[in-house]
Amino acid sequence: MSGPCIRLLIATVLLSMNAPAPASTPGEIRYAVLLAGKRAGSAVTTYVSDREQRFTYDFTDRGRGPSTVTRAVLDENGLPVLLEITGHDYLKNAIAEKYERSGGKAVWRNDAEQGDQAVTGPAYYPPLNGPPQEAELLARALLRSPPSGLDLLPNGREKIESQGGITVHKGDEEKKVLLYALSGSGFEPSYVWLDEQGSLFASCGWPSLIREGWEGVLPELVKAQDIRTAEREKSQVTRLAHHPKGPVAFIGARLLDPASGTVRPGTTVVVTGDRITAVGPDGKVELPAGAEKVDAKGRTLMPGLWDMHVHLVTLDGLMHLAAGVTTVRDLANDTDFLVDLRRRFDKGEVLGPRVLMAGVLDGPGPYAGPTKALVSTREEAVRWVDRYAELGYVQIKIYSSVDPALVPAIVEHAHSRGLRVSGHIPNGLSAEQAVREGFDEIQHTNFLVLNFLDGVDTRTPARFSEVAKRAAELDLKSDRVRAFFALLKEKGTTVDPTVNAFEGMFTGRPGHLDPSFTDVADRLPPQVRRNLYGGGLPVPEGMDRRYRDSYQTMLDMVRALHDNGIPFVAGTDSLAGFGLHRELELYAKAGIPPMDILRAATSVPARVMKLDKERGTIEPGKLADLILVDGRPDEKISDIRRVMLTVKGGVMYDPAALYHEIGVTPIQ
Repeated sequence: MSGPCIRLLIATVLLSMNAPAPASTPGEIRYAVLLAGKRAGSAVTTYVSDREQRFTYDFTDRGRGPSTVTRAVLDENGLPVLLEITGHDYLKNAIAEKYERSGGKAVWRNDAEQGDQAVTGPAYYPPLNGPPQEAELLARALLRSPPSGLDLLPNGREKIESQGGITVHKGDEEKKVLLYALSGSGFEPSYVWLDEQGSLFASCGWPSLIREGWEGVLPELVKAQDIRTAEREKSQVTRLAHHPKGPVAFIGARLLDPASGTVRPGTTVVVTGDRITAVGPDGKVELPAGAEKVDAKGRTLMPGLWDMHVHLVTLDGLMHLAAGVTTVRDLANDTDFLVDLRRRFDKGEVLGPRVLMAGVLDGPGPYAGPTKALVSTREEAVRWVDRYAELGYVQIKIYSSVDPALVPAIVEHAHSRGLRVSGHIPNGLSAEQAVREGFDEIQHTNFLVLNFLDGVDTRTPARFSEVAKRAAELDLKSDRVRAFFALLKEKGTTVDPTVNAFEGMFTGRPGHLDPSFTDVADRLPPQVRRNLYGGGLPVPEGMDRRYRDSYQTMLDMVRALHDNGIPFVAGTDSLAGFGLHRELELYAKAGIPPMDILRAATSVPARVMKLDKERGTIEPGKLADLILVDGRPDEKISDIRRVMLTVKGGVMYDPAALYHEIGVTPIQ
């Protein structure tokens, strides 16, 4: 096979904005679904006629994953007048979605919503459970629409912009594919690749979808998208990052010190370059000549927040800064992507926080995570630990399918390289055993509960559903639980609870707003908001109360960690920025005092990661990572949502401007 030949037309030739002609003859196109570069499922588009298409779509991800069948009937303008979708979603909830338009009225119904609306002009209904192939219909409809875009139902508006195209090769076969950016209803543009006939060629993301037989050109498509994305990111940095020309003095601040648990009103803090150079009472600190002054007006000045459980995509960088998050720990990602993204954040090429990298290890098998780092021998594990260490990773995360027999060797070698070890609890091992074998940290509260539940295959979604069914029965004051807490304290084991990730999973119900986002839903782009009504785990009949009680047990577990002196760090595994605010609120709901909660998101993670000499508190000599909050989060934790200024390494960001960039209404 000859090497791939790419002719990037993006920078030189803008392709016509006229819609490609849709396929008009019956036939089908088959697609591969890829996760982490590996085949995870399949999809088929069937062209029944020039007015009807059918889509099948399914993939498997660690025992989860959707499977849907969609029928789309179109009018003469290519707009759907009928959409019917059946199957199940990612969490295996049954799907029965229908949209129909006739006689100037559109009607839709799914498990999350139902409604109707008079429609006199062109409008498009994006189904909540639509497969990736449905983007082909939307793209074609937009290409026929005026530049101002197309109304969406039930609300919102979408636009399309040509991004050029590339020519890809498979052996001697050549194909030109066209890239389009769709924007207006989400946080950022989404991309779709069409062929010259207007049929979907690929969509690159999580997961990726691409024509069968053309999987080898996926990196070329991603590279072309990245070029366009980089242009947008460069513009954001230029417009949204303020680099002071000299020192900056924050005057009249209410300085919060989480390490000592004190608040000092009337405080001045001076930042010079990327460091804090002076802290003291107003009027007692000598201000450098020409210093830029920021009148804090009695607002709370505190260290930048840490999110200790993320899986970064590029957009998350902006969202973290908008929420006051200046440091994150990525706990599993594509290695090449993460190393490069951290470099770009550090160089200021992209808006984003400081990044600590943790490398995942999993074992091969049907429930293996989407990673290249699959190990089944000690030698393989050691090689991956060494590779992570050489790339600047600071931690190893052991995942659910790792052979328990390998854990001691992984722990020993990781520690010899100066890396922390944490993770899920591999199937066949208990949390207690993992701690005794050297885990420094445990991710997710459900794995603490699973320590007391026998017979659960923790590789599968049973690690969620069995906890939902049985956690409510757990007596946290029992001798066995107390002994486990004593072990955690004795070993100095840290816990990363991520209770916000389970709130929607255990207590969310179809048709009701995800409880984790109640306070922010109305600020979000319309299509993002719609997806907050889908519900969580399937709830067996008669188990609604039990699932909610089990979630309360998880909150009680976090309170027990606090009361027993076991360190915990705030992590989310959720929507960037907003997830951390909710995580902290849930700690308060569990009964933990606000100052201790703020420690878990500032000074404690800095100490746990051995970075407390550089970060975690506001002191002379430390990095200038701090936030100004319009409120008193040490008294009312929800005030942490009111970040009005974020400073990372002396560079200043206005959260309102950052949120405006991604279609989020700033907090009032």
